[in-house]
Amino acid sequence: MEQYVIKGGNPLVGEVEIGGAKNAALAILAAAIMTDETVLIENLPDVRDINVLLDAIAGIGAQVDRVNRSTVKINGSTIQDISVDYEYIKKIRASYYLLGALLGKYKHAEVPLPGGCNIGSRPIDQHLKGFRALGASVDIRHGAIVAKAESLRGSHIFLDVVSVGATINIMMAASLAPGRTTIENAAREPHVVDVANFLNSMGANIKGAGTDVIRIKGVERLHKTEYSIIPDQIEAGTFMFAAAATGGDVTVKNVIPKHLEATTAKLEEIGCEVEEFDDAVRVRATKRLHRTHVKTLPYPGYPTDMQPQIAVTLTLAEGTSIVTESIFENRFKYADELTRMGANIKVEGNSAIIDGVKKLTGARVSAPDLRAGAALVIAGLAAEGITIVDDIVYIQRGYENFEEKLRSLGAEIERVTCEKEIQKFRLRVG
Repeated sequence: MEQYVIKGGNPLVGEVEIGGAKNAALAILAAAIMTDETVLIENLPDVRDINVLLDAIAGIGAQVDRVNRSTVKINGSTIQDISVDYEYIKKIRASYYLLGALLGKYKHAEVPLPGGCNIGSRPIDQHLKGFRALGASVDIRHGAIVAKAESLRGSHIFLDVVSVGATINIMMAASLAPGRTTIENAAREPHVVDVANFLNSMGANIKGAGTDVIRIKGVERLHKTEYSIIPDQIEAGTFMFAAAATGGDVTVKNVIPKHLEATTAKLEEIGCEVEEFDDAVRVRATKRLHRTHVKTLPYPGYPTDMQPQIAVTLTLAEGTSIVTESIFENRFKYADELTRMGANIKVEGNSAIIDGVKKLTGARVSAPDLRAGAALVIAGLAAEGITIVDDIVYIQRGYENFEEKLRSLGAEIERVTCEKEIQKFRLRVG
């Protein structure tokens, strides 16, 4: 089992390059099979979730050619199977995007119920509601979602709750459904816009992505394209909070500053200096930070995927902060781990009450999920002494070259596989 071992206390300083957005890439890879022509996708993050989904796509018979770490060619003309293997689905939740893609193209899809990080229930009822509105029959049989249609047709769909996954899945299926589809109360996240732009580059007719009403005019077929994925706003935000928590000065490059507005606003609120450029953001923390309150909301609100990172930063801020989680009910599992490091954090219902402390101290902690795992690494970087983070397989699901990027900013962090390597690290860093 791999672990991170960290010696904290160094402010992070320097420049870091952000990779492609994992959440956009997963949906775009699924959508790439909707044409029989070859699609080239660039700026892919080389992370575990992406590699698992590419295996799943190859598993149903599509041609997958990994040109290099960040570029792939996909050709869906050789797909033999509309049933996706459970082995892939249990590892990553986003495999459910193959439902919308396969249903749109073949009018039939069978995908096992999804897995991924256990951060709370993420029901797929809105996905199924959308598919039914488009004319598909949808059943759950033997642990799999089976969607079938003689033909799809455009429809008016109102989502009961804002759902990124449902918005994207319905958008994919509707792209090849004759007639007009309107999705109301649609998610507005940057990756929804990126998937719409990708589908449009393949010949789809989608308008309104980025607003809460998306209008789609179904087309007969999609064609080849070359497309570059947007930068990852969550990876960017993670490094921005790492700079804040360690009292550092980091320029995060290859980003779209507009996508980071909610994160930037909170960093400024707690006392960081934030400077925006065309495609970069610089974060400086020159003094002790102070308290704030934050509530997670759908975009353009504060992102749930950035909640653990701000909570860790607030454990070291002056005063009492309240972090309220309104998206997932199981997202505070890292709180006990932070307490082991000396944080004063108390969870009540869907809120965490954080009394800032002057310092954290290194301890052995365990990553409960992807974003909380990254937040515990930030805590280790800010803490006094040695921190060991177990279960880093979660972190590798969504961060490319995480420890290398941190080391380039002056962090003392290593990926290790045994106690002997931990001892060697301890001796080396003194």
